[in-house]
Amino acid sequence: MCGIVGLFAKSSEIEESLGGHLAAMLEQMSDRGPDSAGIAVYRDAAPAGSSKLTLFSPDPLQDWDAVAADLGNAFGGAPATSVRSSHAVLLVEAEAAEAEAWVREAHPELRVMSAGQTIEIYKETGRPEEFVRRFALGDFRGTHALGHTRMATESRVTTEGSHPFSTGLDVCLVHNGSLSNHNRLRERLRREGVGFQTENDTEVAAGYLAWRLREGAALEEALEGCLTDLDGFYTFLVGTAEGFAVLRDPIACKPAVLAESDDWVAMASEWRALSVLPGAAHARSWEPAPGVVYAWERAKV
Repeated sequence: MCGIVGLFAKSSEIEESLGGHLAAMLEQMSDRGPDSAGIAVYRDAAPAGSSKLTLFSPDPLQDWDAVAADLGNAFGGAPATSVRSSHAVLLVEAEAAEAEAWVREAHPELRVMSAGQTIEIYKETGRPEEFVRRFALGDFRGTHALGHTRMATESRVTTEGSHPFSTGLDVCLVHNGSLSNHNRLRERLRREGVGFQTENDTEVAAGYLAWRLREGAALEEALEGCLTDLDGFYTFLVGTAEGFAVLRDPIACKPAVLAESDDWVAMASEWRALSVLPGAAHARSWEPAPGVVYAWERAKV
């Protein structure tokens, strides 16, 4: 079943309290996805010449200082490190793709959740309410964020199989639904140099979008390509450094609702997740049409 939420701040007040609002939305989707939860938040851009890596370790005794020291030896200057539960965000004096490749080679025991200038991804197994407490979501500020609560129906309940998935710099995706041609598409994308860490169909959709963006497609164009190249039923919420976008398949059997006020734009699988936002009662709300891309980016708002 699964639940999706997204929040795009149009005012400084929402930016300052983004995490608290996202947490409230995520908890409303708990019964749609009690197995695991995750978020992608866009905030605190890395300085020019630097990048952010979000890393996950299954080891509760993980020595993050040692990882930071290794990165410092490889790229010069020990990175600033922020630890939240099983995850750590490292600010590295290197290009994101280069730093990500180094971590995968030097520390295969770690999972790179995200890489880029502004993105941070956190996800774990367990009920969304526990996830909210464990990662102190109320402390986050940021420009926009998206989240997912998962009910695993086609794979095991694992941190790695939880959403969001990121297969490109500052790009991520959450998904409600199922794809029927993901195995064939995965092999095609591997030939194009796209790597995968799980067998989850959502990671294939994320890889497809990253590939299209890498090849020069605009976000809306890349999403429109999904309507031709992806078989199945789905609601996608895609995050980029500039904003987020929503797409439902042409049948649109998975639920979704959008709302917009003077202070925010929000998306969720059900209205109840939007009703907790300030001014929700007076916001314009609608059901996104099948096969239509809806996008909000900072330069366009």
